[in-house]
Amino acid sequence: MNPITGLNLARIVLGAVALVSPALAAKIFRLDPGANPQLGYMSRMFGAREVALGAVTLAASGTTQRNLVLVGMAVDATDAFSGTAAGIDGSVTKATSGFLTLPAVGAVVAGAAALVMARR
Repeated sequence: MNPITGLNLARIVLGAVALVSPALAAKIFRLDPGANPQLGYMSRMFGAREVALGAVTLAASGTTQRNLVLVGMAVDATDAFSGTAAGIDGSVTKATSGFLTLPAVGAVVAGAAALVMARR
């Protein structure tokens, strides 16, 4: 499978889970919706972003698709920053911070690798 396709299908699936079942998304991300009832709203916003970005990236081609992968990498880098910041400010435990940050960093790396492989 094309790495850009795989990365964006994963983005869409994760986003769909966050949209349809914020409680499940919270569990996946090791967050506590009971402690923050507004988490469902934020989860759905995250989910909508992920589905939209993944879908538009898959629908695009050429330079437009490349630029959308770069946008995705920027979004994922911001997610990594957010996961780290949450651990620093005590919003989440250090372990949860790592659990939130590492996949986001992995998505940035996967996006970069996908762009390199697409040039071959």
